[in-house]
Order: sequence, then C-alpha cells, then structure tokens
Amino acid sequence: MNKRIIIAIDGYSACGKSTLAQQLAKYLHYIYIDSGAIYRAVTLYFLQNAVSYHTIGAVSDALQHISVEFRANENTGNADTWLNGKNVEKRIREIDIAEKVSEIAAIPEVRVFVEKCQRNMSRHKGIVMDGRDIGTVVFPQAELKLFMTADMDTRVQRRYTEMKLKKENVSLEEVRRNIEERDYLDTHRTMSPLRQAADAIVIDNTHLTKEEQLDYALDLAKKVIASPLIRQMPDDTHSKKD
Repeated sequence: MNKRIIIAIDGYSACGKSTLAQQLAKYLHYIYIDSGAIYRAVTLYFLQNAVSYHTIGAVSDALQHISVEFRANENTGNADTWLNGKNVEKRIREIDIAEKVSEIAAIPEVRVFVEKCQRNMSRHKGIVMDGRDIGTVVFPQAELKLFMTADMDTRVQRRYTEMKLKKENVSLEEVRRNIEERDYLDTHRTMSPLRQAADAIVIDNTHLTKEEQLDYALDLAKKVIASPLIRQMPDDTHSKKD
C-alpha cells in the first residue's frame, strides 16, 4: 500500500461523490479535494461582490482577488473551505449558491482558474478529488476513475434530507428543479461538460448503502495500488438491485 495514486470521482449532483471521496481519503490517508467547493466559493465571491459574470473583463478581474484553500476542521475531521481567509463551508452549501454554481462553473475563465487551483493542490499523488470533469479534463492520467450515478428520485430525496438537517427552508419540488437544472447545465456546457471517462468505472448507488459503496471502491483502489502496472483499470459497472 506504499504506492500512491490519484483517484478521480465524477458524477451527477446528489450522488454521494463527496461522501465516498472523503471516506476513501480517510481510509487511505490521502488528501481529499472537493472541486465543487472551489466552484461554490467562486460563486459566493461573485454574488457577494455583484460581479457581472456575463462580462469577461469583470470575471477575469474578480478571479485575481480570489484565494481558496482547505483547512482541517478538528471538530468534524473533514476539511472546510476557506475563501480569502474566511471559513465559508456552511455558506457555500446553501440553496442560492446551488442555484448559481453550474452557470458560473460553465464560464471558461472560471474553469481555467479552478483547474489551476486543483492542480496546485495536488502536486503530489495520494489524493482523492471529486467533481464533474476530474477524470476527463483535470486528471485524465488518474490511475483510478469512478463515475457516480443514481436514479433521480433517490438523488432528490438525499439532497432534500441533507438540506432539512441543515435547517434549510426548501421544498422537495425546489430541490428536484435545482438538480434537474444543474444536470442540464453540467452536461450541456461548451467547456468540459460532465461525461463519463472511457476508462471510468460506474457505480450506481441507488440501492447501495454507504458501507457497500465504500467497500467496493476500496477494493478497486487496493487492486490498483497493488498492481505493478502503471494503470490497471477494471472494466466493470457495479450496481446492486433490491
């Protein structure tokens, strides 16, 4: 288990990408990088500073004033997102950010900025990164690529439950609309649209528990790490039905 690799996890909203990525990173003693949080932090900055994000000049200027980093949270054991020296972890998960993040993430200048941040954060291997273009654009050389999916009803209920636990005042219909809109924007943007990498392993977790999902992903990671080959990508799709 001495060999260190890059694990790229892509997929749709509310499919548990971040949960699995954090679990894998913790078990393997890897660094977890939440690429979606970087886009959310940029979105928050744009909204707070009334950035005209339809104007290239305004976007380029704003990006020069943004610094995003992840710092360990001793209470949760996870890493929180910090924007320009301020902890914004809770703020960037709110519905107004979710409603705008896909639109802002589609801006080419923003994507270039975030991709640069992602690569700077992972100069050495031993990382798990989740997002929507990690295995296709950011780290096409990743030794293990996973693509997460689940049926729409399951995704909506998961996100709704998550937001209600955080005391968010949101309806089930609002959550469904937000997820559907994000799916469309993520898969139809011109630059780096969400798509499954040719060598990614699909995990449909509609009927999987978090424990089952983690066990399967860990088994894949261990096989790649133990392999003497540079790449060892199993051709497999994992799905458990009732």
